Amino acid sequence: MNGKIQKHVNKIMVVTMCCVMFVLYVFPFILILINSFKSRLEVMANPLSLPLNVDFSNFIEAFTTMNYGKAVVNSIIITLVSVSVIVIFSSMLAYFLVRWQWKINKVIFMALVASMIIPFQSVMIPFVTIFGHLNLLNSRGMLIYFYLGFGISMATFMYHGFIKSIPIELEEAAIIDGASRLQVFFKVVMPMLKPTTATIAILDVLWVWNDFLLPSLVLVNDDVRTLPLSTFYFFGKYTANYNVAMAALVLVLMPVLIFYFIMQKKIIAGVVDGAIK
Repeated sequence: MNGKIQKHVNKIMVVTMCCVMFVLYVFPFILILINSFKSRLEVMANPLSLPLNVDFSNFIEAFTTMNYGKAVVNSIIITLVSVSVIVIFSSMLAYFLVRWQWKINKVIFMALVASMIIPFQSVMIPFVTIFGHLNLLNSRGMLIYFYLGFGISMATFMYHGFIKSIPIELEEAAIIDGASRLQVFFKVVMPMLKPTTATIAILDVLWVWNDFLLPSLVLVNDDVRTLPLSTFYFFGKYTANYNVAMAALVLVLMPVLIFYFIMQKKIIAGVVDGAIK
């Protein structure tokens, strides 16, 4: 009897803790949504109160000021192309490092692993100085190139461990049948990397889409700014339009939420499969 009571109490405690954690996690998003409908004076007076009047003018002003349509297009292009090149180049590099047992390959792999512990902030100033003097900043293409450079290490590391578990006999059989090395990789190896590819793609999409620091260093012109970078319009040197900024944050979150609700089953399945594999 005591055992049943204890199990029931434990279950209640777990449910209560989950509810508390959920409230703590959702509270900032609710706060952003509430303040997006307020005037600037209401936000400054009491950011925790409900809006006196539901006004959508903040969203209209945010949409216009941040050039929302152009920013969405820039973010989509940069995210899709960056993630695609990271997946393709890192998977091919990992395959080369695993299947070709050259001594230099071990050095390359260890250099990639070591580069993951170097924080971006430590190379930020030389990065901006060197590429700024070379006039290589302020373009979406260069930003994609930089994302490839900073993202290839982790992706290669994840692919490297998975490719080692693939039986080499499958590739030898394909070669005997007349397939080239590229055909072996794209038709035999790459389909078997789907769980890892899904995990890497999800992590990199979230990283590239939400990144603020790297685009703020590379993209200067308004025409090439991404969504997170466009929210900086509402913060000046001496003033800040918090109400319009909150509306802008809601607009920035909308594409991510829509993408998640549409792809949630595949996202969860990809993460689970990647963890199991």
